[in-house]
Amino acid sequence: MTQAIAPRAAATTTGGVAFRVRVLLLLLLAVLGAVLAGAAPASAHAALTGSDPQQGAVVSQAPTQVSLTFSEKVAMSDGSVRVLDPKGKRVDTGKATDLGGTTYGVKLHSGLPDGTFTVTYQVVSADSHPVSGAFTFSVGAPSQTSVALSDPAVGGGVVGALYGVGRYVSYAGFILLVGGAAFVLACWQRGAGVRPVQRLVVSGWLALTGATLALLLLRGSYVGSGKVGDIFDLTLLGQVLQTKSGAALVSRLLLLAAGALFIAVLFGAYARRDEADVTDASGKGGVDVDAEKRDLTFGLAIGGAVVAAGLAASWAMAEHASTGIQAGLAMPVDVLHLLAVAVWLGGLSTLLVALFRAPAETQIDAVAVRRFSRLAFGSVTVLAATGIYQSWRQVGSWSALTGTWYGQLLLIKIGLVAVLVGIAWISRRWTAQLSEAPQTKAMATAGATAGATAGAKALAELRTKQPTKVPAKSRDSSSEGSDSTDSDSRDANSGGSNSAGSNSGNSRRAAQLARQQAAVATARQKRLRDADPARAGLRRSVLAEAGVAVVLLAVTTVLTSTEPGRTEEAAQQATSSSSQRSGPLSLKLPFDTGGQDGKGTAEVTLDPARVGGNEMHVFVERPNGKAFDVPEVKVAFTLAAKKIGPLPVTPDRIATGHWSAIGVQIPMAGEWEIAVTVRTSDIDQTTVTKNAKIG
Repeated sequence: MTQAIAPRAAATTTGGVAFRVRVLLLLLLAVLGAVLAGAAPASAHAALTGSDPQQGAVVSQAPTQVSLTFSEKVAMSDGSVRVLDPKGKRVDTGKATDLGGTTYGVKLHSGLPDGTFTVTYQVVSADSHPVSGAFTFSVGAPSQTSVALSDPAVGGGVVGALYGVGRYVSYAGFILLVGGAAFVLACWQRGAGVRPVQRLVVSGWLALTGATLALLLLRGSYVGSGKVGDIFDLTLLGQVLQTKSGAALVSRLLLLAAGALFIAVLFGAYARRDEADVTDASGKGGVDVDAEKRDLTFGLAIGGAVVAAGLAASWAMAEHASTGIQAGLAMPVDVLHLLAVAVWLGGLSTLLVALFRAPAETQIDAVAVRRFSRLAFGSVTVLAATGIYQSWRQVGSWSALTGTWYGQLLLIKIGLVAVLVGIAWISRRWTAQLSEAPQTKAMATAGATAGATAGAKALAELRTKQPTKVPAKSRDSSSEGSDSTDSDSRDANSGGSNSAGSNSGNSRRAAQLARQQAAVATARQKRLRDADPARAGLRRSVLAEAGVAVVLLAVTTVLTSTEPGRTEEAAQQATSSSSQRSGPLSLKLPFDTGGQDGKGTAEVTLDPARVGGNEMHVFVERPNGKAFDVPEVKVAFTLAAKKIGPLPVTPDRIATGHWSAIGVQIPMAGEWEIAVTVRTSDIDQTTVTKNAKIG
């Protein structure tokens, strides 16, 4: 009966763990499928905001060069910009030049024929993502062209999918490596000697190292041709090493070498030191042992923090945080954000392994769980603060939060974080109940001790029943004849052989009984542990957290390869304003200064409402439609997307309710804010605004 209980209990526990692990693996595969489905092509992070000639323009004479203006700095190489004539023949010199700011140009050959020309470009944005596109312009008159006007599939295809998977695996490896090590040092130092925890952290290091090497090889093809055959092109690899992204990946590999040394010390000398504390404390003196362990812990914490911060910086220096507004502040904030994510989710993964896979004799205690609960709370606080800043920086407006794909992904991420925090709150409740039930651990320890004692006792009893071997000297001292001696020798040899066989059989039975008793003790301990409702509830809630974290990590990976909402809105405004307006612009702005007779309407007309000089008229009317003779009218123009303005204009009074200004300069096309200030008395005035596309 005893022999049947232990295997059944062990099988039940193992089967439950295997089922939960399979569920997590299926969830991971589903998430990876979603990542692959949305991986082709990658979204651009720099947008084309202008060109000369403009898209679709018809010019009378052939230009000497074509210039392109982007929303941020881009990296170009020879052949990044190509200009093709109607027959598909290249007419550019091939060498792109930096014209200043975010404008780049390529020279054209002389003697170009009339017709429609196609401009294609393929560059790399400042945050390391490939950008491509095409547009046309015509010389003389539009014509038929043999060039297919379609964007090159940069960042897509098989290479793009592999690159997306590599990014996901690198993030996951970073989280497991940093979060697992932080959990061991800050929460559960005994975990340094637990084999499943060691496997988890080492797996994180291997995943991050392998993914970084893969990204380094894929990078050249990812931002270039997109061909699988170019992955192992050493020429492309050499070009990648000279870019900012290549330098970041190489720096990450060097830091991972230091991380390997850190892991060796953590799971080598540090783990042995923790084991020695139990056995050597009485001999060496508790104070010295504790002080030595504290010094080693402090040294590992400092070294690990430096390596972790460096690894996080390898992302911050090459992606979203490295470009755009406030880059000097955004990069350290991004490092803190990544570290907070790693400590929270990586520690959660380690806690999951400790609850499900740690051996029965090294189960995680309530004190370690409470420590991680406090550490996770601090990480979530840092995560929220840095996330709010990053969201404002990348989105920029409420309309971009709901009207762009980046903003929508950000809302999904915020929702997942909220769900994760809610489940974490449930885990904290289970943790509090776990700390109020210490008898479970005592019962489990007693069960294990009883099992071990029973096994030792059984072994001792079997040993006491072994026959005593007669020394040969006692037999040889007899003075009897040779026949008698030979007979005694044969009897002694026969008895010795039987005794040796009996001893061997008893030893095997004793070892088998000891193993059975140990299995029974382990099964009893697991049953006692699993019977604790607080621990069982904590295991379920932590498993749920891990499942949500897998999905959250996938959304974050897609988010980092998506064009920020601020950039997308700027590109949309530039594209929509590229088409010229026809006829004057007319706006009506109702106003109310708040004083007596302070209501009316100001009508602003701008002719021709294009870049350059314009004629402006302002007509002020009362609510009944009659001219309103007001003391003062002022107008200001602001282009927020380009940080231009306000540009003040003070019109002259022409007649009652009529104000005018000639030569109003509009420096750039875009979505302009027109602010009209009307004063109806010495103390009553108001400013009303309205947006309009000019240019």
